[in-house]
Amino acid sequence: MTDHPIRFFVSDAAIVHLGEGLLACTLAREEWTHEAHLAACLYLLAWRSDIDVDAQIAGLISRFNESVGGVNDDQNGYHDTITRAYVAGVRRFLRECATGDLTADVNALLASEAGSRDWPLRFYSRELLFSVQARRGFVEPDLAPLP
Repeated sequence: MTDHPIRFFVSDAAIVHLGEGLLACTLAREEWTHEAHLAACLYLLAWRSDIDVDAQIAGLISRFNESVGGVNDDQNGYHDTITRAYVAGVRRFLRECATGDLTADVNALLASEAGSRDWPLRFYSRELLFSVQARRGFVEPDLAPLP
């Protein structure tokens, strides 16, 4: 993977904006970065107990993608296996490392192993992870179990 500098957050408000913007489909497409995905995931898991992330995440992200003119097909848009792998990683991070400070927790997550862009490749071969089957539905890892 290409090495990208981590874009850290400076305020809780910026993170809440992403999480609530995902829910309301009010984010600009360019705001939906790797860091935004993880920040929104942590926010939803830790701060929005009214959201059933496991049951709703596919619909939330797919709906957002469509709201900004994107498509969810075999090559683009929502990727179920990558999303669910990161949800597992964020849950583990919250269990093991969370302080309750939203900005500090999101930034620590981004700097952690689970925050890296290639983290799912620790569990999946590239071929399986980037398959249509993995994009369309969750597939079990072929290299190591998810946390």
